[in-house]
Amino acid sequence: MKTDAPALILMLAAALAAPGPALAQEPVRSFDQLNTRLKPGDTVYVTDAQGREIKGRILSLGTGALALEGGGRTYGPADVATIQVHRADSLRNGALIGLGIGSGLALAGCLAAELSEGDSEHAGWCVLGAAVYGGVGASIGIGIDALIPGKKIVAYRAPGSAGLSHARLSVAPVVTPRAKGVAVSFAF
Repeated sequence: MKTDAPALILMLAAALAAPGPALAQEPVRSFDQLNTRLKPGDTVYVTDAQGREIKGRILSLGTGALALEGGGRTYGPADVATIQVHRADSLRNGALIGLGIGSGLALAGCLAAELSEGDSEHAGWCVLGAAVYGGVGASIGIGIDALIPGKKIVAYRAPGSAGLSHARLSVAPVVTPRAKGVAVSFAF
């Protein structure tokens, strides 16, 4: 059984290099659109108009109100600055990265051995090795990806808020025996 190892490696590299779908979305700016990003039962982090963050599970979601479980608190559009939701990271990307690394290393080793020895009759073992090492790599990738926490995604931002509500600009004079000037700092 003769296999064209360089062509197989190129096909694998092309498949792994293909771009995935873009998942980033802009936050909605209207309570009417909240149902496109959230659903009852989701755990959300609501930052109210005073800047306090409240964590809660959504009881109901309407066009003019968001009701959270626990305190029985209902928020209207005027009461909310942002709503964030915690999204878990998919294990799929870790599995694919591990699969690619494991398979790629095995195939590169086979290709190097084949080129140095000029022997191509062990191609079946190379494919088997790529499958085994790919599986091991995928398992390791899933394990590593499971350790990475998800992230908070802004699902709603009130109209008129730029998302820099905690930004600070400081200007202070600096006068020393050697220097005179102004220190400017910006933090967010």
